[in-house]
Amino acid sequence: MTTSQDAIFAPGSRIVVRDEEWLVRSVKTGTADGTMIKAVGVSEFVQDVEATFFTEIDKTIQAMRPEDTVLVHDTSSRFRQSRLFLEAVLRRTPLPRTERGLALADRFLLDPLTYQQRPVELALAGLRPRILLADVVGLGKTLEIGLILAELIRRGRGDRILVVSPQQVLEQFQRELWTRFAIPLVRLDSTGIQRIQQEIPAGRNPFTYFKRAIISVDTLKDAGQFGHHLDATTWDAVVIDESHNLINKGTQRNELARRLAAKTDALLLASATPHNGDKESFAQLISLLDPAAIADEKRYEAKDIAHLYLRRTKISPEVRDQIGDRWADRGPSQAVRCTAGPIEEQIFDELTDVWLAGKWSDEAVTGQHRLFPYTLVKSFLSSHRALHETVTNRRKKATGAERAALDRLAELTSAMTDQDSSKLRKLVEELKEIGVGRGSDTRAVVFSERVPTIKWLAETVPAMLGLKPNAVRVLHGGVADQDEQRILQEFELAGSDVRLLFTGDVASEGVNLHQQCHHLIHYDIPWSLIRIEQRNGRIDRYGQKHQPQFRALILTSDREDAKDDRTVSEKLLDREAVAHRSLGSVEAATGLYDAKAEEDRLVRDLLAGRSVDESYEAAHAEIDVMADLFGDVGTAPVAADIPVARVPKLFGSTEDFVDAALQEIYQDRPEDHIDLRREDELLTFLAPDDLVHRLTDLPRSYLRAHREGEDLRLKVTFDRGLAQRKLDQARQSKTPMWPEVAFLSDVHPMVDWLVDKVLIRLGRQQAPVLTADVSAPTYLIQGVYANRLGQPTVVQWMAVSGLPTAPEIRPMDEVLREADVGPTMVNRAEAAALDPHRQLLPQAVRVARAHLEGKRDEWAAANAEPLEQYRRQLRTFEQASLFDELPAAHRAKRREHARHTVAEQHDLLDRLETAGDPLLRVLAVLVPSPESAA
Repeated sequence: MTTSQDAIFAPGSRIVVRDEEWLVRSVKTGTADGTMIKAVGVSEFVQDVEATFFTEIDKTIQAMRPEDTVLVHDTSSRFRQSRLFLEAVLRRTPLPRTERGLALADRFLLDPLTYQQRPVELALAGLRPRILLADVVGLGKTLEIGLILAELIRRGRGDRILVVSPQQVLEQFQRELWTRFAIPLVRLDSTGIQRIQQEIPAGRNPFTYFKRAIISVDTLKDAGQFGHHLDATTWDAVVIDESHNLINKGTQRNELARRLAAKTDALLLASATPHNGDKESFAQLISLLDPAAIADEKRYEAKDIAHLYLRRTKISPEVRDQIGDRWADRGPSQAVRCTAGPIEEQIFDELTDVWLAGKWSDEAVTGQHRLFPYTLVKSFLSSHRALHETVTNRRKKATGAERAALDRLAELTSAMTDQDSSKLRKLVEELKEIGVGRGSDTRAVVFSERVPTIKWLAETVPAMLGLKPNAVRVLHGGVADQDEQRILQEFELAGSDVRLLFTGDVASEGVNLHQQCHHLIHYDIPWSLIRIEQRNGRIDRYGQKHQPQFRALILTSDREDAKDDRTVSEKLLDREAVAHRSLGSVEAATGLYDAKAEEDRLVRDLLAGRSVDESYEAAHAEIDVMADLFGDVGTAPVAADIPVARVPKLFGSTEDFVDAALQEIYQDRPEDHIDLRREDELLTFLAPDDLVHRLTDLPRSYLRAHREGEDLRLKVTFDRGLAQRKLDQARQSKTPMWPEVAFLSDVHPMVDWLVDKVLIRLGRQQAPVLTADVSAPTYLIQGVYANRLGQPTVVQWMAVSGLPTAPEIRPMDEVLREADVGPTMVNRAEAAALDPHRQLLPQAVRVARAHLEGKRDEWAAANAEPLEQYRRQLRTFEQASLFDELPAAHRAKRREHARHTVAEQHDLLDRLETAGDPLLRVLAVLVPSPESAA
């Protein structure tokens, strides 16, 4: 055995600490206390115990010498124990960094679409998995993120995961990752935070207690509460959803993003609107991924960041070619005109003659005050209730002529009744025409920008449609976080009583509303194409089975110069539809990439006397290079195949491995030990305590639903059709519930648990001997080179034969295939002499080591090529700081920042280089069967 100072540790290998044996799960070097080793106990007193060791603290960590491997007979039927052991080692061993192909592309509960696998390809191609997913609304960014995380888990680089998202999508994101990929995340909303306080010791870092968590950006950005915990935590992968909210430097969200970026290997940013049109602020967002990607924040092109950035639309060739009937084409956006009634005309008169004419103040109206009349106009176009609240709030500080003008508006809005609202009458007519009403399953979502309008509609509309109160839900920024998630979930459940959702733009980003709904009504229209598209994207998205239908209520006045909904809203509705049809997205047609900036520009142009068309035509003429970033970036030709990883395996499928592992672990009687029952494609069993422990990240509601008294009964399947039906059934329920049956993906905790159980069945540093169709003893040996982070850069699976006189090395999977190592083997349990094979074992190790060392330079060069390419990029980045045009004081600061960045990145590159000697491990020995010898 070797001491910790000399040892190379690798996931899947065994170590001895304090005279107990442990199985290495993951390794990370370079910590303040030396190499960090996460392991699970193997020997009797620590069996299944999870532990973390540091080489500078536990000086007695010992790695096994391959020459000391003990050979043992495998007496199991068909050499099942050996085959399971080899398969478990293959599964536990991370893929090397040089392996860019996908290992798990088709192993999950989703349609295997190439365009959704493309981001995984991009993430694995870089030095680190750090990319910005900028696909437009509805293409499936959550699924793309799940695929990336699963691949990182398979590579041993996804043990610790943090997902940061808007509050309203926490549960949606959590459910997608579990039901589609079997990746559990602890949800840390307000309820989850309370759970932390109850379950962990006071002052304990919650992010070391929960290794995979999802938390809202607004909860996490509080530096006082979480800052010191974040600074003390490192992650394998961090996901930040709706990342355009991070752009503004100096904000809490931006500071949070920078904290997290410095503490993670993989960083996945997602946003359908990833920049606000400002090149410098977008460059700062990109710097989170790669601080040296952009040398000059004022001058760069889409190609400069193509290795970090991916954006496709519904009309991108690869997307259009694959979505087929999985996403119904959207219908036209219908402008539903509502003729103003007498009192509404009076309000139009007042707004036109007094407010828009500038007669509401005794003084000249300047600055931001010039915008207030349009605030009143927009409030009225939403509802008289919204206008009344705007007037009431303004009156509190108003004096003179303005106060008198506000009093007049207040009188008019107070006099207006629900019966006077032409939009309200038309809304009810449209909902009835759609089919919303008592006894109907039809659902609709109604959007409004104004909270008073939302609340008023929720109070008045249900009775007009004959709906009971429980058929309506209301969502806006003032709703508590746990209620937000419950409301959205209820709207998605086919079996719930909810038929109408009145919501504000809090639900316009990231939220799925398409499962049971394809009707959306804009009660009022945002003065932003971006916001209209975001709203429409709630029902117009991947998985929508019915044609999305959009309506917008357009209030019209008989007065020609009135600023009614035809002035702006109707024109924007048409423009959004045209842009979506011709460009796939609206941003390139706006000239701006931020909804608020777009609306502010439009209002300024209206004040200057320009029309909506003139405003957007002028903006289009000014579109600069930022428009390139909203074209298709990273779109591959339809025929471009996704690379597939070459991963040796001994079992035809994960299902075969699981079946064999359960039989082996429970001595062919799993039905007696864990009450295993199998019915067609469904497996049910009582989860043992050590498996239950691995499921503690799952929501309490999920675990409660699977309780059977004191036991946890799991129901799992490998059948996608069955799993999808159970997922659909869960969506048919009246209240939120988890699917009864889980899809057993390759990264499911149960599969992970079985791998560990199989690995620890052999004794300390033992390797099985099995007879097979080989002509001479063949030693199966694993060889691993790693970098200074503990990540494999080379993994070789070798079969050494021809000893002692003519040693030969061949690929292990090739030899296993030729030797018919599989379920058809026959084990006669003959006690063949082991001594001759033990005597040759040290030579087999020497031959394998010589082979690895002989090819070290070749492999090191392959690993070093992308590192050297990045070093050249660093030189360019550093040189650019010497020739900028900033004032002297700023120039010195810029150069110091550049030098610091370059030094940090060089340190990272040094840690990514292959380091040290190879780790060798004897896995098994194949010896000739009597038939082969004959």
